Amino acid sequence: MANPRSPRYQFLCAFQFLLLLQTQVFCYQYKVGDLAAWGIPTSANPHVYTNWSKKYILKIGDSLLFLYPPSQDSVIQVTEQAFNTCNLKDPILYMDNGNSLFNITSVGPFYFTSGEPGHCQKSQKLKISLLSANGSAFPPSYGPSALSEISPSYPTVFGTIPSPSSSSLLQSLTAYLVAAIGVTIFTLIGGCI
Repeated sequence: MANPRSPRYQFLCAFQFLLLLQTQVFCYQYKVGDLAAWGIPTSANPHVYTNWSKKYILKIGDSLLFLYPPSQDSVIQVTEQAFNTCNLKDPILYMDNGNSLFNITSVGPFYFTSGEPGHCQKSQKLKISLLSANGSAFPPSYGPSALSEISPSYPTVFGTIPSPSSSSLLQSLTAYLVAAIGVTIFTLIGGCI
């Protein structure tokens, strides 16, 4: 067991505390359609929602804000089949308050359309997907593919195996610890900082 009064132990505790302070989990709220409210796309911008979904990289913890006049529209979450056929029956989720917020709490594709008859056929629908569905705690720049770019490798019968240098291994380990601490904090407080 380490001695809490030793300089090495105190340095390690201070280092962990600094890592904890620098680790932040940011979650964003995105207004669907940006400046345009949730509504039937105009002839000037018929693909507003398709283009909007390609513009952002969403992650767990983010949320989507749908703004519309509550007496004139609504938002429903539907299955892929219902999205493709504009079937408004049996939605997964129904929102109609004009200020509808959808929190992204899991990975996978999500499908939304207007709950008003005829609006979906006029392209008032949105499909979003989360790109990183592998559950990795590594930030993208420290994933396994980043190791192969910065480290030498050697061939084997089974393919190339990265041979990380000690400094890149230390960087990867540090990044992993920072990510793990961030995920732990996020899980403990149940939200975003």
